[in-house]
Amino acid sequence: MPTITDPPPPEVVAELGELRHLLDVEIPRKILDHNVLIATWNLRAFGDLTEKWVSGADDTPRRDLQALRCISEIISRFDVVALQEVRGNLKALRHMLRLLGEHWGLILTDETKGSAGNYERMAFLFDQRKVNISGLACELVVPHEQLENINPGALRRQFARTPYGVSFRSCNKTFILVTLHVLYGKRAEERQPELKAIAEWLADWARDINGWDHNLIALGDFNIDRKDDLLYQAFTSTGLYTPDDLNKVPRTIFSDPVKPEVDKFYDQIAWFMDAPNIPALSMKYTRGGTFDFTRAGLRTRNLTKQQLSWMISDHNPLWAEFSVRD
Repeated sequence: MPTITDPPPPEVVAELGELRHLLDVEIPRKILDHNVLIATWNLRAFGDLTEKWVSGADDTPRRDLQALRCISEIISRFDVVALQEVRGNLKALRHMLRLLGEHWGLILTDETKGSAGNYERMAFLFDQRKVNISGLACELVVPHEQLENINPGALRRQFARTPYGVSFRSCNKTFILVTLHVLYGKRAEERQPELKAIAEWLADWARDINGWDHNLIALGDFNIDRKDDLLYQAFTSTGLYTPDDLNKVPRTIFSDPVKPEVDKFYDQIAWFMDAPNIPALSMKYTRGGTFDFTRAGLRTRNLTKQQLSWMISDHNPLWAEFSVRD
């Protein structure tokens, strides 16, 4: 049985070469003491793994070693990656860490049990040559007294999948990343109270932590349907800001380039700008984007997008580059 660190077959080597070339062209280089590259990626049902280079139609799961090599290559291009939909089964994640190497760190939550939580974990992978944990790791819980003060509509229970915050340090900059995966629900209106609660909680926390010169960045799958819809308004109601270039990139592999107005706006990287009593981010945002992995990696296997979504993901990774120079 092959393993993730074995030399791949020639056809896999060739496709990984195509993928690396695209990444070299489209993703900024990681430069020590110069920049920090932060990404968020919802990896569809990221749990089990079929230990074959090419899985067959009868294999469960369809995610195989070639797909995991593609995922690992993409993740390696960033300094910190927030992952959503990491499952209770950590087989694929453990194999990926073996491939990435000992300089990569991992911090994650336990699985959220129950149908609403979908047995998912929140996770951060980070390149310890450039980024290290600076001490804080916590889950976001709204005090009971505040539950009925969230408008419009009150959050009647805690978050379906509790947002997870971890502080990191790169060069002389400290930043807290809060990753989340908002409950999808049967109707868009069901997401609004949770998004509003998260926005209010983050604003209160940002006011408290700024005295310590910490930056606060929210990222993950917010399950927002459209820019400027009611869900987006709830998300940005307390001053969370998304840069224009990130507002123009496709979030999923099913996005229609001919009809960008119908694109989902699920994944976000956001921080506070011009919010009352909250200083702006001290790290300078330089650029951001997404990466369309459908063009390389598994291209020659003639998979449908639906099949590819189970091999790699239905979401594109979303990334942002910040300067850590003063």
